[in-house]
Amino acid sequence: MNRKKVLAGLAVAATAGLLMTSCANQASSGGSSSAGGGSGINIPAITTVDVPKDAVLPKGDGKATCPATTTIAYGGAETGPNAQLGINIFNGIQLAINEHNEANPGCQVQFKKFDTEGDPNKATGPVTQIVSESDIIGVVGLPFSGESKATGSIFDQKGLVHITPSATNPGLTQNGWKTFFRGLGNDAVQGPAAAKFLTDKLKAKKIYVVQDDSDYGIGLGTSTTAALSSDVLAGSDKVTTGQKDFSAIISKIMNSKADAVFYAGYYAEGAPFDQQLASKGFTGSFVGPDGVKDDQFIKLAGDASSNAYFTCPCIPGELIPTFESAYKKLTNSEPGTYSIEGYDATTVLLSGIDAGKQTRADLLSWVKSYDKDGLSKHYKWDDKGELQAPTVYGYKVENGKIVPIGPIGE
Repeated sequence: MNRKKVLAGLAVAATAGLLMTSCANQASSGGSSSAGGGSGINIPAITTVDVPKDAVLPKGDGKATCPATTTIAYGGAETGPNAQLGINIFNGIQLAINEHNEANPGCQVQFKKFDTEGDPNKATGPVTQIVSESDIIGVVGLPFSGESKATGSIFDQKGLVHITPSATNPGLTQNGWKTFFRGLGNDAVQGPAAAKFLTDKLKAKKIYVVQDDSDYGIGLGTSTTAALSSDVLAGSDKVTTGQKDFSAIISKIMNSKADAVFYAGYYAEGAPFDQQLASKGFTGSFVGPDGVKDDQFIKLAGDASSNAYFTCPCIPGELIPTFESAYKKLTNSEPGTYSIEGYDATTVLLSGIDAGKQTRADLLSWVKSYDKDGLSKHYKWDDKGELQAPTVYGYKVENGKIVPIGPIGE
């Protein structure tokens, strides 16, 4: 994920308050909620996921020792229009560190957070502060691709390892950075999976692709469009960060007779876009990626969200009972998008600390050679920092709640 400069305000009142809240209660959705969208196709929700039996957990063996100053940091959005996506990750990090410290009295890892607002123009300041604090030996973040692009060289120059649980622009691993690791599949994987989902599962005959102006939206929109054949691509267009009126694009969509829209961007614009689509009589499916897949989308889009599906290279952490219950106890809410990826990324760093890798150089080497299961997936990176064999999941809105429908694009 990524974010260009944050613009104030959204189309829906009280958004600022909503973005800082992780709520279990959802706005009720109308329409054919069991089908999860306007396609009229019922894709059933899944209720279980496989968890590796030897998954590494934060608590380790309970015998770890480390200096009292040992610190892991989170860098990413805590405020801003898409803050909830960052808060989901932050909560996963906090849970992992809490479980580790409770089990290891001899190694009390400190946790510091630095708010970037998800904005590449503001992220360089917090990241410069992160790398200047010598006690910080590992970082989870940054969540968005734009801010990751703007700051990757800062981390690299100081040899500080950072694992992003959510930044998906494929170009991030083409910069020659030695400290950047991606804890999920990139958009070169998600785009083709989304295209296959639209045509094979939703049976869409005419698909209109809309992307925002972020690095994330541009990359994902491009890869999804490239995977669609010319006979199903009804058209494409762009929106800008902070845009509130989508009437011009909606007119083009309606005129194209599209029966599905794929929106490559974030929920701050995706929610009012879908709401305005529905109000203009669009009855097809609205498909958004991980940047749209959040409860805030439902809150902001209201009943219009009943036509929505999502694609995400993330596992539904709410279907892992031990994780779900611990997360809910900590936050009083269900795990969100990338909560478990944040938890797993932190576990990778904590397991290195427990193994005595307690300098920046040693912890970086640990991550480079890591080859173990986490709760969400197997973690082993290539020399560019990409994971092997990532999976993309599909989700839908059902009865006002986002529910998983299983792997897609396979």
